[in-house]
Amino acid sequence: MITLTPAAASKVGELLTDESEEGLALRVAVRPGGCSGFSYEMYFDTEVNESDQSANFEGVDVIVDPSSAMLLQGATLDYSDSLQNAGFSIDNPNAQRTCGCGQSFS
Repeated sequence: MITLTPAAASKVGELLTDESEEGLALRVAVRPGGCSGFSYEMYFDTEVNESDQSANFEGVDVIVDPSSAMLLQGATLDYSDSLQNAGFSIDNPNAQRTCGCGQSFS
């Protein structure tokens, strides 16, 4: 299961508040594709399947499907808002290679 840093949990919490919809959670998934074989997907979702893994980080519910959970084991989602780096990034110890954009891995 992926974990969220405090900075990522705070930013996701802000985004969830802006959505103004009850029952939203952050879904993190891994899908085939991208220039290195797999790509990350993140979106807000209200549907939680019985087989999904879920966790709460500082009030933010995170859900991951079983196939993605295997590829995200030990991974960390972070958020940065600096002049050189802005946005979310995933540090995944399971990734053997990543592409230049940071959104794809194998």
